[in-house]
Amino acid sequence: MRVIAIDGPAGAGKSTIARALAARLGLQYLDTGAMYRGVTFAALRGDVPLDDTEAVADLSRRVMLEVGDTGVFVDGVDATAAIRTAEVTGAVSKVAANSGVRTEMRARQQQWAAERGGGVIEGRDIGSVVFPDAELKLYLTASPRVRAERRVAEAGGDVEEIERAIAARDHYDSTRADSPLTEAAGSTLVDTTGLSVEEVLQHIVRLLEH
Repeated sequence: MRVIAIDGPAGAGKSTIARALAARLGLQYLDTGAMYRGVTFAALRGDVPLDDTEAVADLSRRVMLEVGDTGVFVDGVDATAAIRTAEVTGAVSKVAANSGVRTEMRARQQQWAAERGGGVIEGRDIGSVVFPDAELKLYLTASPRVRAERRVAEAGGDVEEIERAIAARDHYDSTRADSPLTEAAGSTLVDTTGLSVEEVLQHIVRLLEH
């Protein structure tokens, strides 16, 4: 099984790089963040209190998630756009900090890779927890300002406000008790600030060739 694990904070370029790398290597791509967003969407849609950790964990075990090239479907509903709304973005960290949810999503991610013989998988705990024996573990980062500017270019908004939100999420994700955002042992740090997608890809390909 060939797994390339890509971790890093919001706006570091994980999704763009992971998708392009998967295409270059002929592997499938999985955005694990979309899975947590899907659970968050389902909880909000079903009026499940996010503070009720067991209820949210139970929901995560029952929800049907399809995350792929055609979009994100939650219990058969196309939630591709909905999971990127401010409402879901503001709530997903709380859902992602739920240990029951993480256990379920981790099992689904490992099953996804086993069924496909691996893949390029991106998230926040892929190299550290989900696939610690991945062929290559990368930690992508960039300055908070650059990450905020990328988000604004994608979806609009105020750079200062988004930069503050990114900093707050970094703190929340890196200090949670279960599988915090961290640079995994044996991973390679790649700062994407000032680099084009192609430059980052070439760097990663060189790492794989060594």
